[in-house]
Amino acid sequence: MAWIVKNSAEMTIERREEPYLDDQMKKELEAEVLPRFPTRQAATLPVLHAIQEKHNWLPYQALEETADFLGLKPSDVLDTATFYEEFFLQPKGRYLIQVCQSISCELRNHDALLEGISRKLGIQPGQTTTDGKFTLMTVECLGSCGTAPCALVQGRLHEDVRFEDFEKALDSLPHEDGRPDTPASERA
Repeated sequence: MAWIVKNSAEMTIERREEPYLDDQMKKELEAEVLPRFPTRQAATLPVLHAIQEKHNWLPYQALEETADFLGLKPSDVLDTATFYEEFFLQPKGRYLIQVCQSISCELRNHDALLEGISRKLGIQPGQTTTDGKFTLMTVECLGSCGTAPCALVQGRLHEDVRFEDFEKALDSLPHEDGRPDTPASERA
């Protein structure tokens, strides 16, 4: 098996003045998260989750800040962030849609659901809409095989879902201002 490598030693990290892991976050993590773990390294996942929850993704600057905060090498934090599918090193949409592609969902026609969502949003799995509202992903198993096909939207499980019902759920998601989206059938 060949390993795919990239030359990250020459990578330029985009930086901003304001840290992603700010003093308030550090204080909260020190008080609420770190005491639950035997070492600072053991808290890597919850620290990354906290940053991603606040910023909706993990910029490389945030990974360096995490390494500094936990007393780790940046490469160790990068290895952790790239190992797990739930971490995003590129900006993701406001709403994350994850469609299960396990054998149960496959047998219950998850393809029709995925194709419908792709067509509606104009993106393929792994992509984000140009307006930054949706990111579409496929996942191996959501653990709801008895109610296949299933999907998650922002962590909320939709079971025994057909595209027509799922489309209504997508249309009801709020805009940035909190108002529900206008269904395509009602747009001028």
